[in-house]
Amino acid sequence: MPRSPWKTWLVVVLILSVLIVGTISFLGWRQSVPGVRATFVPPPAYIGLKTPLTLTLTAARGGVASFELRLVQGTQKATAVQQTFLPPRQTEQRLSLTVEGRSLGLREGSATLEVYGRDGFWRPIRVDDRPILTQPVTLDLTPPNLDLLAATQYLAQGGGGLVVYRAKGAARTGVNVGGIFFPGFAAGAPDAGTHAAMVAVPFDFPVASPVVLSAQDEAGNSVSRSVSSEIKPRKFPTDSVEIKEEFLQRKLPELLPERGSVPPDQLLEAFLVVNRDKRRQAEETKRAVSAKTQGKPLWQGAFLQPRNTKVFSNFAETRSYRFGGQDVDTQVHFGYDLASVKESPVPAANRGTVVFAGPLTIYGNTVVLDHGLGLQTLYAHLSRIDVKEGETVDKGAILGRTGTSGLAIGDHLHYEVLIHGISVTPLEWWDGRWIRDHILKPLREANVALIEGDQIKDEPATSPRHSRPAR
Repeated sequence: MPRSPWKTWLVVVLILSVLIVGTISFLGWRQSVPGVRATFVPPPAYIGLKTPLTLTLTAARGGVASFELRLVQGTQKATAVQQTFLPPRQTEQRLSLTVEGRSLGLREGSATLEVYGRDGFWRPIRVDDRPILTQPVTLDLTPPNLDLLAATQYLAQGGGGLVVYRAKGAARTGVNVGGIFFPGFAAGAPDAGTHAAMVAVPFDFPVASPVVLSAQDEAGNSVSRSVSSEIKPRKFPTDSVEIKEEFLQRKLPELLPERGSVPPDQLLEAFLVVNRDKRRQAEETKRAVSAKTQGKPLWQGAFLQPRNTKVFSNFAETRSYRFGGQDVDTQVHFGYDLASVKESPVPAANRGTVVFAGPLTIYGNTVVLDHGLGLQTLYAHLSRIDVKEGETVDKGAILGRTGTSGLAIGDHLHYEVLIHGISVTPLEWWDGRWIRDHILKPLREANVALIEGDQIKDEPATSPRHSRPAR
């Protein structure tokens, strides 16, 4: 029996309805898929002459196809960066961008940073000319003012000095020596913009290493000035140290407690772990502790060498370590080793604040004093520590007693002077005349009253008393 026409039309209508509803649902789903999302890490507050930005773009579907970065100021719009990504497109794009503010043709002042993004996902209706992220910023195209006032004229390998300068409109200032940045601290009258930066020349840096003063504002605008300090060469000694099996059997449980008793056939390998890895860890800790410095000097006058001590290992001494009649390692010894009687009192070389007090790998029980402006002293191999972190101590105050903790062969004090974590020769700081000529003189030339030690008279230069230990 033939189907009636109305039933046929009903089937057709139902099928069409299903298709229409399905199509509408499909198109609705397509339209509802989120577009590209954008974030700045961190969000910028300024755009300068050359401002680095990190922008992350994330697409829910279809991958990131393109983006555009615009700077808007009133009715003016300027494209700063734009880029298209070819298939296969990534779901996420993390971009390191540089916005050159001067090339945008806008004036200094308030502006809005807008991000536009497009994915590779098809939608019935696209609305791409709408920002997916807006960020208020300030357009600042004027670099800070920077004037060099005075500096230590003669630096030396393994030595220190001071640079005094005036900086205005800067968020970060300091001196770069051969690639190492030494921050400056405010000095003198608060509104003068005067700063002082303590600097160091590592012992192995070439004498031609550039010394450059720099300042950077919040927009990333920077300015630099060459510092005409001359770096003089120094010669540093060499020595060899014989490591005995019984010494390692006694010391390794202290230095590698996680290993317990080390078998004889593993003594050399364990020693190299200590002498290389643990030594490197100690250097990293010294650099980290250097950040715990005050922005004002705490010291006054020449630094003390402990009474009745003799130097038996020198600063920047290259040591060859021998075991079983063979050279097994080479390391550089920073600071001086000072010998006296067993468990001698260890005096603070100058007034300062204790910023570290505890075990420090190869250094054993260690105290680090901060004297301000990045200048610190280190006292190691102690048998006892008598101070705590946070204490302020006067020159000559007893910090502890000498000993054999750490990688020490005999009872002695390992003493270092550090500038922002860089070891320099203690001999300079034991000499009142050197301090006057290399630290106080630039301050006087810049007419900055900063250091109480400016009362130093012509103290005679001191020479450390030397002796050679029985190895």
